[in-house]
Amino acid sequence: MESMIKLIPQFKEKIWGGRRLATDFGYDIPAGPVGECWAISAHPSGDDVIATGRFSGQSLSWLWEHHRELFGDAVGDRFPLLVKIIDAKDDLSIQVHPDDAYAAEHEGGSLGKKECWYVLAADPGQTIVIGQRARARDEFARMAREGRWNELLNEVPVRPGDFFQIDPGTVHAIKGGTLILETQQSSDVTYRVYDYDRLQDDGTHRELHMAQALDVIDFDQVPPCSGTVNDDEAEGVTVLETNECYTVERVRCVSSLTYETRHPFTCVSVIAGEGTLNGEDVRKGSHLLALSGCERIDILGEIEMICSYQ
Repeated sequence: MESMIKLIPQFKEKIWGGRRLATDFGYDIPAGPVGECWAISAHPSGDDVIATGRFSGQSLSWLWEHHRELFGDAVGDRFPLLVKIIDAKDDLSIQVHPDDAYAAEHEGGSLGKKECWYVLAADPGQTIVIGQRARARDEFARMAREGRWNELLNEVPVRPGDFFQIDPGTVHAIKGGTLILETQQSSDVTYRVYDYDRLQDDGTHRELHMAQALDVIDFDQVPPCSGTVNDDEAEGVTVLETNECYTVERVRCVSSLTYETRHPFTCVSVIAGEGTLNGEDVRKGSHLLALSGCERIDILGEIEMICSYQ
């Protein structure tokens, strides 16, 4: 039975994107500003193709639909997670995501979007936006209308190795000079609150979604002040986040390590180094999916990975 597959990432041009997916990871990306690598995805907007094994050439959504036994017969009408690398050369829009209930009702049955960020690189002194200071819908709408973004938004210093959990209802934005790995629910629903009045190539502004954003912002949320990860690594593994949608772990190997993967599936992204995983050659930028038949990954080499599972 197939136990581990490699995936072919897809790339998305974005007005705020750069070229670091090529320079830092060696990917062959399209010309122009490329902001996102959809590294492990079965979403209709970016359905990755399997690169290895007997299912080579098939899409990940096809494998989920036709061979659910490879995922431990996990339930659900779609592969539930999506892993991206985001290269923000310029600031992303100020935005917020809905939860499952709101998205199901208002976005054609889509999942909501719970996500988290592991910071791969950040320019010195850089910040990101996580959270806002208005305590009620009317207050947020008034401050936004008056352009009081510096008062309204909560900015947090950001450094490589930081981690941030972004729950639905959290106002947020990645700022320019930041490279992150994002683990999220398999959803592409984003409500844009502010986009700095930027013009697209055709001279138009990107659509804003203030009405929906005001519906879903969590005004009781306490914004964070830091993304520092507590150094509680155990046998090379640090649990970064665990919730009802995913568990995300950082795995560090200096020469050899065995990483247990007794889950219906485990998303694996190599973010530094090179070596082998169960004998398969990998390097920085490799993305694999360990299926239910893979109970452990034997790691050889100096490798750092971000892994996620349900």
